[in-house]
Amino acid sequence: MSHQTLMIEIYSDVVCPWCYIGKRRLERAVSQLKDAERPQIIWRPFQLNPTMPKEGMDRTTYLEAKFGSLEAFRRLEEHVLAAGVEERILFAFEKIARTPNTFLAHRLIWYAGQQACQDAVVQSLFKGYFEEGADIGTTSVLAQLAERAGLNAAHFL
Repeated sequence: MSHQTLMIEIYSDVVCPWCYIGKRRLERAVSQLKDAERPQIIWRPFQLNPTMPKEGMDRTTYLEAKFGSLEAFRRLEEHVLAAGVEERILFAFEKIARTPNTFLAHRLIWYAGQQACQDAVVQSLFKGYFEEGADIGTTSVLAQLAERAGLNAAHFL
């Protein structure tokens, strides 16, 4: 009897905190499976902000425009922070100065898929952005985060 590997395609953006939480929850579920049952996970691009300027924008300006006020965002942020604690994600929203355009990050994730290290690169991008405040809209930061995940992306970016 032949065994077919289950494939899970995830459409996500690395500036979505709920996507980071979902990644952790999926990892926990997959860890319950035997090695032979573990699915192949493929990350697909989805830009939450496709009209974001190439250089990104000031995070406060972005949040006020998207949520109407910083107070409205802070109320939603409480839910994200609580879910993050459950998943051992230390969200550090205060470290994020800019909301980036994620086009280059998605190109990097695609390239990482070609090099069989897509999940590690996605993890590095999530951690860099949400826990360290890294500007993942810049090529130098993307290259550093890719390297941290074991991928030399300097020639790609």
